[in-house]
Parts: sequence; structure tokens; C-alpha cells
Amino acid sequence: MRLYLDDDSVDKMLIALLEKAEHDVFVPPEAGRKTVNDQVHLLNAILAERTLLTHNCSDFEELHSLVVGSGGHHPGLIIVRRDGDRRRDMKPHDIVAAIANLIASGTPIQDELATLNHYR
Repeated sequence: MRLYLDDDSVDKMLIALLEKAEHDVFVPPEAGRKTVNDQVHLLNAILAERTLLTHNCSDFEELHSLVVGSGGHHPGLIIVRRDGDRRRDMKPHDIVAAIANLIASGTPIQDELATLNHYR
């Protein structure tokens, strides 16, 4: 899968595991600087034809609704929800395994918002 990692999902371990699982991972040059807003990240992912992976549920749920509701398209949004419990929150290896499960399920990704936690 061609992935674009949102700022909040940039993690060296996650990137290494995704690449080991043969995903094509793009980390924006702005990562870690918090200088680019979510709209710009989504636009960049759309233009690069990459599925965006984020932990920022609320903002990207709204952006998904805006794009699809206005007749637009995107390569897919993958959301990883956090609830603040370190025992339940997905760790990098959980995320990689859940992406494999999502792909194996045959669930469409283009123009969809998939909550990765459901594919554990």
C-alpha cells in the first residue's frame, strides 16, 4: 500500500515495520514541525495518490465528509483511534498487522474512511 503518514503518525518503529511489510511509506518533510495543517496533508496525499494514515480522528472525519460530500475523491483515509489507555492503544506492530487485515478483507479503501482498530 502507498501510505502518507500524517504528522501524528510519524514513528521510526512504525515506518520500519511498514517498510518491512513492503508498504511504500511517505513521510512529509514537515513531519514533526507541525507547520502544515490537516487540509494540506490531505491534499498532498490526494495529489500523490497515497492513502493517508493518521491518529487525528475528528479532523480527518470532517475532511473526509467534505471531500466525498462535495463529489470529490481521495485514495483513502486510515484512522487509528487512541483512547489514552496504553494497554489498548495500538502499537506500531498492531497497526501493521491491522493494515494487513484490512487489505485481506477486501474492504474498499478509495474514498473511504477506515478505522484501523476494527481490523486488529
